Amino acid sequence: MTARLNLLLLLAVVASSLALIKTAYDSRRLFAELHRAEVEALRLAGEHQRLEAERQIQATSLRVDRAARDKLAMRTVTPALTMYVVDPAAAPAASQARHARTARRRLRRLRECGSNMSDRLHWI
Repeated sequence: MTARLNLLLLLAVVASSLALIKTAYDSRRLFAELHRAEVEALRLAGEHQRLEAERQIQATSLRVDRAARDKLAMRTVTPALTMYVVDPAAAPAASQARHARTARRRLRRLRECGSNMSDRLHWI
């Protein structure tokens, strides 16, 4: 009976030692993986700072203006270079709006004068 108990205790000690070895191995593996991830995070943080600084340098208004002139052949707008395009479909609506504004302005003047409006309706 003691031999069986000794054998059972021996198996328990061997199983416990194997579990301890596996746990230690997993712990070392996870620690190494954590270290690699921290090193990668530091590398990415440094790269992020470098890219932010580069973006700020690239986005200066002077640099953008120079690139627009050189690469895209853009110029500063002046009234001499401005061309106005009129949409033929929108022109009648704009004309009606202009006439309505003029009529409202004339009515306002009539009211301000205090004159009898019926005498001056031919004005509209």
